[in-house]
Amino acid sequence: MRIALEGKEPFVDSKDWDARYSEHDLVWSAEPNVFVVETTAGLPAGRALDIAGGEGRNALWLADRGWHVTIVDFSAVAVGRAEQLWAQREQQRGSLKGTIGDVTEGPWGSAEFDLVVLAYLHLPARQQRSALQHAARAVAPGGHVVVVGHHTDNLAHGSGGPQDPALLYTPEDVVADLKGAGLAVMRAETVTRQVRADDGPRSALDALVVAVRPALSS
Repeated sequence: MRIALEGKEPFVDSKDWDARYSEHDLVWSAEPNVFVVETTAGLPAGRALDIAGGEGRNALWLADRGWHVTIVDFSAVAVGRAEQLWAQREQQRGSLKGTIGDVTEGPWGSAEFDLVVLAYLHLPARQQRSALQHAARAVAPGGHVVVVGHHTDNLAHGSGGPQDPALLYTPEDVVADLKGAGLAVMRAETVTRQVRADDGPRSALDALVVAVRPALSS
C-alpha cells in the first residue's frame, strides 16, 4: 500500500514510516491544520476519530478542547508519539488513545463518532475510497466528517504535497467517494493555505469537504 502524507512523497509501508518518524522529534508541524481548526472550533466536544493522524497534531488540539479522541495510523511510532505527547500535558480536558491499523480496512466503528477527521491522507483511488467509506460509517447521527488534502491543481499551481497526480484529488472526487454513505455535504471547495518554503511564503491549494450525518428524528 502506497501512502503519501502532507508535503512528502509516498513511502511503501509502515516500516518505512516508523523509520522516518524515529529519525525526528516531530516530522510534521505541532500546530493543527488550519482547516481542521476552522471547521471544528465551533462544534461541541464529543467523540472524535482522527484517521491517519500521524503524530497527533489535530488529535491533540481536539483533546485539549475536551474531545475524546481515537487516533488511527499504521505507524506504531507515530501513534506512540501522539500518546506520549498527550501524557505530557499538564492539564487534560479530554482524552486521547491510539490504534494501530490500516485505514483502508476498518471498520472504525458504526455511527459512533461525533467527528471524523481525514487530513492529508493520499492513496490511490480505490484505497482512498475505501478509507473514506469506512470513515463515513463511523459518523454518528448529527456528527461531522472533515476531509482535507492536497488538491489536484496544487501540482501545477501550488506548493508542496505529493508529486504523483494519482494521489491528489478534488473536492468533487471526495464527494463522489462519500456517495451513498448517507451524509449531507455542507462544504466542498478549493481552499488556499500559506506554507513556508526556503525562498519564502508560498500558497498551497487544498481540497476541503465537510459533511454531516443528519440527526435522528425525535
